Amino acid sequence: MTDAVGRKGANERGGDRDVLAGVGARLRQLRRSRRMSLADLAGKTGLSASTLSRLETGRMRPTLEQLLPLARVHGVPLDDLVDAPATGDPRVHLKPVRRHGLTYVPLTRRPGGIQAFKVIYPAAGRASRQTLQTHEGYEWFYVLDGHVRFVLGDQDLTLGPGEAAEFDARIPHWLWSAADHPAELLILVGVHGERAHLTAAKPATPRSRLPSASQPH
Repeated sequence: MTDAVGRKGANERGGDRDVLAGVGARLRQLRRSRRMSLADLAGKTGLSASTLSRLETGRMRPTLEQLLPLARVHGVPLDDLVDAPATGDPRVHLKPVRRHGLTYVPLTRRPGGIQAFKVIYPAAGRASRQTLQTHEGYEWFYVLDGHVRFVLGDQDLTLGPGEAAEFDARIPHWLWSAADHPAELLILVGVHGERAHLTAAKPATPRSRLPSASQPH
């Protein structure tokens, strides 16, 4: 039975490699069909031209945070980029990705427009960098579990389960767990918010230091 399990795992890994093997050629075909240079695509995705070149030539294995902006710019589903076989299954297969100490679970699979994520914030004591950020667009979040500290401009708030917030992301903001256990949120973001949270692009500016936690909520 152990041998059977081992063979099954090896076959699954081989299948993954087969699926990803053609991603580079499809990326190059999509870019050329749109008459875009690597520099043009880099400017639209936040990925460097050298990274894009390595992805297209197969010298780099693509990750979810790289494929998300590429799918959005090209206007195709992620499944089309990896040439996943059609199953007719409408369910979104959840594949968590970790960025900046947070765990993101994409809940939508069509690139472009509003994207939904379940986001898990670590316990308050694990916040590695407390700085406000800004970017274009609007964001909305709903607290599923735990409590979060939400700083928006001069406001310093604590939100708990069942509470929601909507805000202009051009206003300096910061969000993290407010307790000694993780918090789970449902977040809706637009294109700019997706790039700010999930891609390797440089953070939007300006940034400013977060107020002290002792400030009244």
